[in-house]
Amino acid sequence: MKAAILVEQKQPLIIDKVELPTELKVGQVLVKIDVSGICGSQIGEINGVKGKDKYLPHLMGHEGCGTIIETGPGVKFLKKNDLVVLHWRKGEGIESEVPKYKWKGKALNAGWVTTFNSFAVVSENRCTVIPKDTDKELAALFGCAITTGFGVIENNVNLQLGQSLVVFGAGGIGLNIIQAASLRNAYPIIAVDIFDNRLELARDLGADLIINAKKNNNIKKEILKILEKGELDIFIDNTGNPKIIELGYEITKPTGKVALVGVPIKGQNVNIFSLPLHFGKTIFGSHGGESNPTTDISRYLRLIKKKNIQIDKLITGRFELEEINEAIEFMKSGQSAGRIMIYT
Repeated sequence: MKAAILVEQKQPLIIDKVELPTELKVGQVLVKIDVSGICGSQIGEINGVKGKDKYLPHLMGHEGCGTIIETGPGVKFLKKNDLVVLHWRKGEGIESEVPKYKWKGKALNAGWVTTFNSFAVVSENRCTVIPKDTDKELAALFGCAITTGFGVIENNVNLQLGQSLVVFGAGGIGLNIIQAASLRNAYPIIAVDIFDNRLELARDLGADLIINAKKNNNIKKEILKILEKGELDIFIDNTGNPKIIELGYEITKPTGKVALVGVPIKGQNVNIFSLPLHFGKTIFGSHGGESNPTTDISRYLRLIKKKNIQIDKLITGRFELEEINEAIEFMKSGQSAGRIMIYT
C-alpha cells in the first residue's frame, strides 16, 4: 500500500510503498481509506511536542473514513463493505494488538488506527459504522475534529445556557467547540486566533466576537471589556501555550473553568496561583473531549440532517496523499482556515 511515514522528527514525511501484514489478528479489520483529515496532533508529532519519539519510523493519522475490506477473528460489530469512521478514541468492540507492517524489509510501527495510508489494519474499537450514503469527506471529521470539539463542550465544561466563553485557537477543533457552544446558546462566544481567515470562519460558525491576538496589544483588557461585569465563565485553550493558559486562569471568574485541549511542549510549565482552586475555580485537561464514538457519532449525524451543524465550511483544503507535506505546510502557515483533507 501507499503510505506517509514519519521517519525523523521535524522532517517531511516520506511517501512510499509499505507491506501490509499477511493476516489479520483477533479484533483487527482491513480498511480501504478514502479520505483523512490532518489534525494539529500530527503537527505536534512531527515537531516532537511530547519529546523524543521512541516508535520511529511509524505511520500517522487518526481521523478518516473508509470501507471495511476484511474482518479478523472475533470481530462482531463490523462486517465487509461497512462504511466506517476511523477514530482514535475507543468505541465498542475488541482492542486488538497493533498491526505489524514492513517497510524496506524492516518493521514499521503503527497504532490501533492510522489514516495517512491507502489501506490500514485497524482495531475494531477504532471504527464506527455509519450509513452508506454519508458523505465520506464530511464523515472523516467525526474521527476527531467534531467529536472532540463537541465533547469538550458537552463533557468537559458542561456549558450552560448563557454562559460566557473564550476559545483561544480557532483551528479544526476550536471551530467545532464554537459550533457546539453556539448550539448550547452560550453568550458571548469570543474567538481568539492569529489568523483573520480563521476568525472570520469562527464568526460564521457562531462566534459573537473575534480578536486577532497578533493585532491586539492587550488581549486581557479586550476580553474583559467585552464581558458584562468583567466575569468569564469558561476559557478553552487549543494552543498549548503556557502564557495563554495562565491568561485564561487569571481572567476566569472565581468559580470559572479552564479547559486545556492543546498540550504544551515538553518542558514548558504553567505557573498559576493555586489558592482559587480551593474555592471553586477549576483547570483540567481534555482527552478528546472524553467523547464516545459509538454513541456520539450517530447523535451528531442527526444534527447534520437537521442542518444544525455546518460541515462544508469546515473543509478549506484538499490534497492527495503524495502532497501531504505541502498540505501540512499549508496548514501551519494559516492559509487554511479550517480542516485540510487528504485523499488516499
